[in-house]
Order: sequence, then C-alpha cells, then structure tokens
Amino acid sequence: MPDKLKVALLGCGVVGTQVARLLTEQADDLGARVGAPLDLVGVAVRDLSVPREGVDPALLTTNAEALVAGADVVVEVMGGIEPARSLILRAIEHGASVVTANKALLAQDGPTLYAAADAAGVDLYFEAAVAGAIPIVRPVRESLAGDTVRRVLGIVNGTTNYVLDRMATDGLDLDQAVKEAQALGYAEADPTADVEGFDAAAKAAILASLAFHTRVSIDDVQREGITSLTADDVAWAAGTGHVIKLLAIAERNTADDGTEGIQVRVHPALVPADHPLAGVHGAFNAVFVEAEAAGELMFYGRGAGGAPTASAILGDVVSVARHRVLGGRGPVESSYADLPVLPAAAARTRYQVRLEVRDQPGVLAQVAAELAEHGVSIEAVRQTAAPDADVARLLITTHAASEQALAGTVEAIGGLDVVRAVVSVLRVEGA
Repeated sequence: MPDKLKVALLGCGVVGTQVARLLTEQADDLGARVGAPLDLVGVAVRDLSVPREGVDPALLTTNAEALVAGADVVVEVMGGIEPARSLILRAIEHGASVVTANKALLAQDGPTLYAAADAAGVDLYFEAAVAGAIPIVRPVRESLAGDTVRRVLGIVNGTTNYVLDRMATDGLDLDQAVKEAQALGYAEADPTADVEGFDAAAKAAILASLAFHTRVSIDDVQREGITSLTADDVAWAAGTGHVIKLLAIAERNTADDGTEGIQVRVHPALVPADHPLAGVHGAFNAVFVEAEAAGELMFYGRGAGGAPTASAILGDVVSVARHRVLGGRGPVESSYADLPVLPAAAARTRYQVRLEVRDQPGVLAQVAAELAEHGVSIEAVRQTAAPDADVARLLITTHAASEQALAGTVEAIGGLDVVRAVVSVLRVEGA
C-alpha cells in the first residue's frame, strides 16, 4: 500500500480551481475514503502571472509534461484537443490513472485514449464529461451493464437550456437571452459551441458509445443548434402546450432495409408541457434512459459550473485512487456490439410545420395533397389569422415520419403558389 498518491492537475480555470480547493480542503476525508493520502503535487497552467484565488502559487507550473510523468493520478480539465491528448497519453505511458472532463476530446478520439489505458492497465474515468455533477456515465457504463438500453434522451447543455427557458418565461429574443447567460457566466464570450449544438453533440456521442457498446464519434451525430429559433417560435410552442428544448437523443432503430443500428442526434424539439423534461429550468440538465428491464430512469441536476463539475471529478479521483491502493481496475471500453450508425434521414419522429399561406379556399387541400404524396400523414391542423388580411397561418402536426420524407414534403410545400412562407419546422419528442 503506497504511503501517498501523487495527484497532478492539468488546468486551473473555473473547474480546475475548484478541484484544487476540494483536494486541499477535504484532504483528510478523501484520504480516508481512498485508503491513502492524496497529495496534490502540482497544477499545470499556461500563464503563471494570472491570479488563482485559493490555489497555492507554489503548486503552479508551466511544465505539464514533467508534472504528469511523476504522478499516480492525473486530472485533466484543460479542455480542447491538444495539448490535452498528448499529455493524457504521456500520463498513461508513465503508468498514471487519468480523470478527465474533456468531452470534445473523448467524442473525437476517445478510442485512442481507451486503447492506451487498456494496454497500460490503468483507469480512464470521465464522469464530469457529461452533465456536470449528474452521475450519468457510471450508471450507463456500470449499473446498466446487464440490461439493454433502448434510448437515451436528455438536456445536456445548461447554457442553451437557460437561454430557451428565459425565452419561454420572459419572452426574450435569442440574442438577449444569450447576452444574459454570458453576463451570468453560463455562456462563453463566444457561445458557438453551445448555441450551435457542438457541446451537446459531443456528450451525445459519449453517451451513445456507452449505452450501445459501439464507437460513436461527434462526426456521427446529426447536429442542429438553436440559432434559428425566434421568440415567436417559443410563443407558438406554448400555445400548443409545448416547451422547446435542445435535446440529445441516442436510440436503437431499424432502417427501411431491416438493418438494426443506432441514431444519434441533437436538435431543438417540442416537448409536451406535462413531460418531466419540460420542467427542467435554468442551467440544469436532465437525462432519460430507457432500458428493457429497468424501464425509464431519469437523472437530474446541475449540468455545469465549477463546484458541481469538480464534485464529479473528485468522485472519479477517489475511485481510480482506490484501485491503485487496493488493486483492480474500473471498466474498460466496451465496443463489442459495433452497431452501424444509421443515416439521419432514416430517423422517425413527429413534426410541427408552421406556414403562412394565402387566405383562400382550397389551400389546405393543396398542402394536404403534398403531405400525402410524400407519405406524411396529418395528425392535426390549426389555422389562425395573420395581420395581413389576405394571409392565414397554418400549424400542421404530423404523425411519425422519416426525416427524408419530411424534408421532401417541406420542399414541395414551399414551392406551392399558395404558400407564402414555411416559417418553421420543429420535431416533437417525448409525447
């Protein structure tokens, strides 16, 4: 049994500062849980001149490579692809177990890291990479290892959930809500990764890989952000008993040719107001998992922030450190199923299509004929007046249809002389 375990921390931003604080303040309790003291031996940073409140300046270093070479446990919270990937691989090469919160790296090149850790006989843990403090990686990877997961559905980006929630509750437009999120620290100065869905797509790829024992990269994820949504879209959603959420969805499906595979997508969707996901407000996250034996499970909590994310990281640190003290290893990559990732066009869901049309007899019949021609059936139609006397607004809700069929339908409807504009097309989930 080692006298102590040396912990190296890579990165000292909002999350890294909280990790360093907890490792220091809770050293006695953490050591008791592990079975040996955890000694924070250094914190790698890019700039030594930046003040970092609560972190001993003597721990700071710019020599990350030397730091990881002498550690038992390496915690990576730098983010990005490089130099994070090279440093993690160097740590593994030197026999260190690794805890990372780097969803972008895992979603892009996770198999390289998994293979290196497996070959070296060390742990690679990443609970904090998905949904902050919410324990979702471990339940999917371990607790449901004896079950068959059918679907994972959730809100995994706190920034976009805050933005959409503010649009729904106070009628803000998108730009106003994003600026407010930035002022509160929920959104970065450049919010692209959040509002364009890249962050959620990375998390969806990780969850899909775990749930379906198949390697899924971020390039396999159909991605659509929230930048095209308007306050009018949100108001119309409320008028039909829905809330708009940016959802990450990974599910088993069967293609038209009978091929069984998985589909992974991120997009805004209409969620019924009585669905639990509709009640997820602010920067919170929630993930539904549907399994054959376990049924429906829901995980809910803070999906971002320094302290919540640090909580998930410290949980992983305790786990990998215990293994080093007592022997054994945690779970390794499971990709035995190797299911094909089905094309996005094969995904089936319900839709709401909002149109502005000429207010004259026969318009609905022409629109309905195009829907029928493309094999899309109508569930409901709602018509309201528009400010212009000769214009009417149509809201068409469809039965489940494929993305391909719906796309062809919308293109055809948009070409009708009686249609002034296809205002929006939104998927309906959770109904």
